[in-house]
Amino acid sequence: MRSRYRIQELDHAHFVTGTVVEWLPIFTSSACCDLLVQSFEFCRDQKRLQIHGWVILDSHFHAILSGPRLAETLRDLKRFTSRSLIDKIRDEGRDWLLNQLAFYRAKYKDHSVHQVWQEGAHPEAILSDEMMLQKLEYLHNNPVKRGMVSAPESWRYSSAHEWATGAVPVMRCDPWR
Repeated sequence: MRSRYRIQELDHAHFVTGTVVEWLPIFTSSACCDLLVQSFEFCRDQKRLQIHGWVILDSHFHAILSGPRLAETLRDLKRFTSRSLIDKIRDEGRDWLLNQLAFYRAKYKDHSVHQVWQEGAHPEAILSDEMMLQKLEYLHNNPVKRGMVSAPESWRYSSAHEWATGAVPVMRCDPWR
């Protein structure tokens, strides 16, 4: 990751944000959201990523993650989803979005035509239970604050419903690691 933000506390979970370039609304279709969810699941299953909480909004995601080689896992997740999302957006006929992703591509990224993600993930180490709860509340309430749903657990692309019901979530492991 080319960012001044680095994952320093390797033994802690981190609050991360993945933002689409220029905040473009890529995640407005279920198919694009599902690609990101499937990528998280792959990283959980194959790279030992622990997912403690997450939410996907139209132009970004927030997640609380931990695991070995977290920075590399995030880099790989973004690289893979970039390719898959470009293909999906093309299949959906959203040429205007492909044009924007090409226009906003950083000039030094000459190995690709499009750029999906802004660089970095602005990782913040979760250093206490209080901080974990604060970050979970923030990410789960994000769709409510934006007026998309009236309750966090109503948002489909979020772990809020799992936390609210006490069910064992599909995408998280030990929440207090």
